[in-house]
Amino acid sequence: MNCAPPAPSVETSASPAAPPPDLSIDENPNTFALRHRHRPWVAHQKLVITSFLGDAAVVFGAMMLAYVLRFESGLQSFGVDDPAISLRGYLGHVIFGGLMMLVMLANFRVHDPRNYLAIRSTVVVIVKTCAMWLVGFLGLTLILKIDPAISRVYCVIAALISVVMLSAWRWFLYCVLRRDSFANALRQKAVFVGWNDECSRAIERFGEGRAHQINVHGVILPPNGELDSEPPADVPVLGGYNDFRETVRESGADLIMAVDGCMDRHQMLLLAETCGKEFVDFKLVPSCFQILVSGLQIESFHGMPVLGIGKLPLHHTFNNALKRGIDIVGALVGLVLFAPLIAVFGILVRMESRGPIFYKQRRIGLNGRPFNILKIRSMKVDAEASGAPGWTVKDDPRRLKIGAFMREWNIDELPQFLNVLHGEMSLVGPRPERPELIEGFKEEIPHYNVRHNIKPGVTGWAQVNGLRGDTCLRERVKFDLDYIENWNFFLDLQILVMTFFNRKGAC
Repeated sequence: MNCAPPAPSVETSASPAAPPPDLSIDENPNTFALRHRHRPWVAHQKLVITSFLGDAAVVFGAMMLAYVLRFESGLQSFGVDDPAISLRGYLGHVIFGGLMMLVMLANFRVHDPRNYLAIRSTVVVIVKTCAMWLVGFLGLTLILKIDPAISRVYCVIAALISVVMLSAWRWFLYCVLRRDSFANALRQKAVFVGWNDECSRAIERFGEGRAHQINVHGVILPPNGELDSEPPADVPVLGGYNDFRETVRESGADLIMAVDGCMDRHQMLLLAETCGKEFVDFKLVPSCFQILVSGLQIESFHGMPVLGIGKLPLHHTFNNALKRGIDIVGALVGLVLFAPLIAVFGILVRMESRGPIFYKQRRIGLNGRPFNILKIRSMKVDAEASGAPGWTVKDDPRRLKIGAFMREWNIDELPQFLNVLHGEMSLVGPRPERPELIEGFKEEIPHYNVRHNIKPGVTGWAQVNGLRGDTCLRERVKFDLDYIENWNFFLDLQILVMTFFNRKGAC
């Protein structure tokens, strides 16, 4: 299911033996000022100060609120022999705890202007910081034997309140900054050297929401003067490799992204050196790694640097245990809540069509292992009598009358909570496909089988974005890989909520 034909190559006129870009040092004393005229450093500094002051106000407010709840409410006498602890005696704990949390937030770079438009990762950092603060602050005060003794209940309350208040404050800041008038100043202006199909797909993702962090300003032709594919109409060609330094200065680029393979090693090194002299960030887009890019890590083998795919979020034992625990609790709750609904629609299916109520179908799961997925039967018993497997299409004549309604509301998927309890599926993950279909998909779609590195899900990131059933498979794989790269607890929670309020949650 190819969704778009490969982009045609672009032929441009250029000298085949292009000299390297000019690396001579500019003697004009105003070069530095001219180069940085495009960068809103003052605005960034004001924003950092504003966010820091806001974080400080929220953190110390959370510490004070925790004190009030712990020592001036119904919890006052809980677990302590002497409940009469004054604010004056506890003020040192409040100040020290607040300062410690602010230092930890700064350590995780929540004040980096490039992170202000990444609200999901910011909330993850907040949760991680508050959890580490809880352990660190409590342990430190116990080791130092500070008087009065620190209250463990106070620490827990302070950590929880800080998570809620900091997340709310940062969400408010995010809602303000994602407006174009602010976001344009925060986004990095990127210029590509070379262009290929991966670049085209990447900038499609950049433009999907107002909160993207990069604006693609244009393309510079590589030394051979040819691009691997045609850039979009709104991405102009700014110049050639010979005029690289002048083009960068005129464009005001903050970031140069060089496509691997468009120049030789010596030319790439010269380009990186020129970027350093122009105070521009240099990034390399590796042609051999087109998936799971957030998992790329530099490793050292006996002093030799090696670039490879490292551990992704769900490769970590703690994350897997957390996800499995959520799956078990969620599946049990789902079965209890929806058992009456399953029973009612099971009876309706039996009344319309004689035969089994539940339908088992072979699907491929974690690491390519097959399993039987459970559904309430929504089609006629002989729906695949022809022996040709395939997706359900719109107004499929094989569907039962009640089946059409069930599939529209995803009711036929409810028995899959049993698959989750058995450990064959997760609540959230890439939707599993049939073995017969995968044999073709893995040959046609690059990196398709990477989806099987994690358990399939009852619902998924692609499905809640409208990609279900007979839709573009390449787009579905793109969303699945994005989920695998960026998994966290809050993304799972977001997908589950979107599933309930968006009737596109499963397929």
